[in-house]
Amino acid sequence: MNVSWPVELTDGDVTLRPIRLRDHRAWREVNQRNRDWLRPWEATVPPALPGHLPPRRPTYRQMVRHLRAEAQAGRMLPFVVEYRGRLAGQLTVAGITWGSMCSGHIGYWVDREVAGRGVMPTSVALAVDHCFRTVGLHRIEICIRPENGPSRRVVEKLGFREEGLRPRYLHIDGAWRDHLVYALTTEDVPEGLLTRWHRRTSPGTPRK
Repeated sequence: MNVSWPVELTDGDVTLRPIRLRDHRAWREVNQRNRDWLRPWEATVPPALPGHLPPRRPTYRQMVRHLRAEAQAGRMLPFVVEYRGRLAGQLTVAGITWGSMCSGHIGYWVDREVAGRGVMPTSVALAVDHCFRTVGLHRIEICIRPENGPSRRVVEKLGFREEGLRPRYLHIDGAWRDHLVYALTTEDVPEGLLTRWHRRTSPGTPRK
């Protein structure tokens, strides 16, 4: 088991690096400024069962400590996304499973101000290549609500394979929501996903 943590991954103006407690101010500013844009796609906590206390969202400090503990245990890779040196989003490789499966799944969000500049496709490509080439995973999944056009365009541009619908898969924006499953295995990108992404992007033009 080798999650190669902590690690920093860079391609041009885009960097993935481990999330830190001192990112709180920048993370909060970006997250709050994008609240209306992110809310329809953001995970929520299901209501408590009768007789149980209502669930409480973790604080930023609690979130970071949990993510780092999961990384140290080999179950997660929690990154912030930087664009030209500024925090612009978050990407997490979670649910890392070893043994006969060797898989994980990716979730992400990005600042609306930099959407459409290739930040998230580059970030996903960096993370997938690290998972396949360094960590040793065989399969990466990304599950997206069918209504989330911008997020679906990210995986479609990268050539992820759509594998079907998972009904009521995750609790999002206050209810159990259907998700489409997209996946890649190491056999799908022998040249590396970042190389394929660069090849699909015309030189000298902004990445979309």
